[in-house]
Amino acid sequence: MKRRTLSIFCDTLVKSLKSGNVLKGCHRVVAPGIVEGGKRSFHTQASSCSTTTILSQEEQHISRTCHLPQLDVPDNPDDLFRGMSTDFPCLTRNKMAGPEPEYDKIITGYKLFHHQHPFEMKYNKARLPELQVAYETWGKLNETKSNAVMIQAGLSASSHAKSHRENLRPGWWEKFVGPGCAVDTDEFFVICPNNLGSCYGTTGPSSVNPLTGKQYATTFPLTSIDDMVQANFLLLDELGIDKLHACVGSSLGGMLSLMAAAEFPERVGRIISISSCAQSHPSSIAMRYLQRKTIMSDPNWNKGHYYDGPYPKMGMKLAREIATMTYRSGPEWDQRFSRERIDPGGPNTLCPTFTIESYLEYQGESFSTKYDPNSLLYISKAMDLFDMGEGYSSLQEGLSRVKCPVMVIGVQTDILFPIWQQRTLAELLQKSGNLGVTFYELNSLYGHDTFLLDINGVGAAVKGYLEIGRQFYQHP
Repeated sequence: MKRRTLSIFCDTLVKSLKSGNVLKGCHRVVAPGIVEGGKRSFHTQASSCSTTTILSQEEQHISRTCHLPQLDVPDNPDDLFRGMSTDFPCLTRNKMAGPEPEYDKIITGYKLFHHQHPFEMKYNKARLPELQVAYETWGKLNETKSNAVMIQAGLSASSHAKSHRENLRPGWWEKFVGPGCAVDTDEFFVICPNNLGSCYGTTGPSSVNPLTGKQYATTFPLTSIDDMVQANFLLLDELGIDKLHACVGSSLGGMLSLMAAAEFPERVGRIISISSCAQSHPSSIAMRYLQRKTIMSDPNWNKGHYYDGPYPKMGMKLAREIATMTYRSGPEWDQRFSRERIDPGGPNTLCPTFTIESYLEYQGESFSTKYDPNSLLYISKAMDLFDMGEGYSSLQEGLSRVKCPVMVIGVQTDILFPIWQQRTLAELLQKSGNLGVTFYELNSLYGHDTFLLDINGVGAAVKGYLEIGRQFYQHP
């Protein structure tokens, strides 16, 4: 496939459909959301290597010029955050009541696949000298190896989608995976890999470069959705799985599922794309840009070489606060917080006055040290660059590679991936010749986070779609 370098300023916009449009030729289901609590939890790994900048010996085009294209950013003044502590004394520590995904540091319980050969990357003619992929599995693979389902994780998620004997902590999709659940482990062999570029076991910026003995930091090559998919299918090769029954993914995971079906059409039986899109659009690019900007503006970021020095906690904290604004919805916050004050009888000051401000501060603080900032930079950039039309005359032509049945699920209150993006994806898939498209639209208060919380809405749709034709399986 012909590739071209993609600029975030050159995304082809897909025309937004009016909310009342019905997709001709597609199955369209609109259902109310009934929300139950859900949990997600993430791993992290401690790092203790030197911050000395080491250029990968594999990236000869970079080494010759001593130039890292992924670091073409302006310097920031050293005193940018002077006078700003990590914690503001005027902020409350109270957690607001309400359904919330939960995060935990998890450093055990996953398996490692070690690919001991160079791994070619999409951008800048880069390669990794070797590759590790962390993954977890549930259920049993049947004799014909036809019951495998891959769950594709989101931006900051680990491979720990569900608790198991080696790790009893609740997973980020705990109530969706298991016996009788949406992804039924009595029926399917379930695999969840950690994404390339992450910090939870799979090779990423915090990993040690075997050629140098030092952590990659920002010498790690720029990563793409294609690269993540290729790494995941190397894992399937290792497991001896020729074809997946399904790929299931939300947000970034939805991008991965779509790309998997396009790049490996003979190896994917069906996909479920939840709260995702066919290409990243300016609004979501802008929000992820702001998150990266806050991290890279923290002097402690040190151009990515902070592993043996001060941690860029303030940048990471502010980035998470920005992200939280896109994960939930205005209607939820109106209902949950309204204009409630932290201290109803207190004076008005420049410090936070309203409980919504305290909520954002809590979310930033609680997440700030649970995910590697460099991983957030790399994976969020990969999401920005995602475009199923890249290298093709149109987005529709690029989507024509997806031949398998597809369920597209969207949420009416999603700010990060608005519902029109899922409608557009479903319509373009159908126009490209795919007649097996189902579009399922949910009305939920919880915006983008609905895929983590709505067991009755999202879970029921996933379960029904995965189990179509299950009577043909040979059970373990």
